[in-house]
Amino acid sequence: MLHHSWGTNEGLIISILGHRNADQRKVIRETYSQTYGEDLLKALEKELTSDFERLVHLWTLESAERDAFLANEATKKWTSSNQVLVEIASTRSSDQLFSAKKAYHALYKKSLEEDVAHHTTGDFRKLLLLLVSSYRYEGDEVNLTLAKAEAKILHEKISNKAYNDDDLIRILATRSKAQINATLNHYKDAFGQDINKDLKADPKDEFLALLRSTVKCLIRPEKYFAKIIRLAINKRGTDEGALTRVVATRAEIDLKIIADEYQRRNSVPLDQAIVKDTTGDYEKMLLAILGHDDA
Repeated sequence: MLHHSWGTNEGLIISILGHRNADQRKVIRETYSQTYGEDLLKALEKELTSDFERLVHLWTLESAERDAFLANEATKKWTSSNQVLVEIASTRSSDQLFSAKKAYHALYKKSLEEDVAHHTTGDFRKLLLLLVSSYRYEGDEVNLTLAKAEAKILHEKISNKAYNDDDLIRILATRSKAQINATLNHYKDAFGQDINKDLKADPKDEFLALLRSTVKCLIRPEKYFAKIIRLAINKRGTDEGALTRVVATRAEIDLKIIADEYQRRNSVPLDQAIVKDTTGDYEKMLLAILGHDDA
């Protein structure tokens, strides 16, 4: 249980944690532990039944622990949660992904790679294992000759519906984001449309959907996240907790850009959409993290 002075005083939790950056939240956790002899997260976990409590929990974790926690959760669920693994592997920087994998060791006494391999099969395993194992180059340098050659390879494989081809997966899972961007720009110029349009041949194919998510996460993360939020808010998405996940994981990275993209696509500011769709402490905590509250 949370110490009685915190109790179920949600307003206090929102004001203490909602307005603090990562370093401040870390200090709060340490202070709580020294004062009450229990980890704040353990205390919160015991009360984690609602959207509000889950949001507070994710927000209180350090980013590497949070990614490890979300990835671990995803490895235990059915294929729809593979998207979370793609998201963590493809929208984080190489160092952030590496830190998440180290946190995974510490928290679960095993590796993210072994859990991903164990919990997936076939094409899903092939793609996801390479994605989570990758440590991409982060620089801006681009080899245009290579981009042209690999755009041709991608087009060839996709035209032949060889979606699980080793080279197709290798290119998407190992090349730097700058290199992939150049390759996919060339793909569009040379072959007339976005790769993701060509990967929509069978809208019901889950593996194709995962390939499209991989491309989006690598090249246009703000578009990817804005769509995830839209589906979550419109309740057409099957991804429970997607709004919580995106707000908690992107708040200190690119949530402002995602919110701009959301408004551009939906003609409604994100904070207004959240107010319309959520209630109570959950709504207040989301708004506190978004920075759109009255405090």
